[in-house]
Amino acid sequence: VRLVESGGGLVQSGGSLRLSCATSGFDLASSTIKWFRQTPGKEREWVATTIGITGTPYYADSVEDRFTISRDNAKSLVYLQMNNLKFEDTGVYYCRRDRGNYWGQGTQVTISS
Repeated sequence: VRLVESGGGLVQSGGSLRLSCATSGFDLASSTIKWFRQTPGKEREWVATTIGITGTPYYADSVEDRFTISRDNAKSLVYLQMNNLKFEDTGVYYCRRDRGNYWGQGTQVTISS
């Protein structure tokens, strides 16, 4: 099982980024995948979920209406489209497969005010 995040970077407040989580070693279509983020000194925070089989999305209140989680099961990819980014969105973003609690290595997102 492997998850690899990419797409992070430095953007100005109000900008957009799309993160990708490349998965391998398991059936993505039946798997629930979550995005988390972490900033220094804070606990890792849940951001969004895509439920296996249905793809139903769920979002933290702090990102609702700004972030969109999606998946391409054929390409074994999960995306996190982030719009209208705010300084407080800064952090290392991780994707995780719920079953077995597998994590990627994270990708840094930095928002300049």
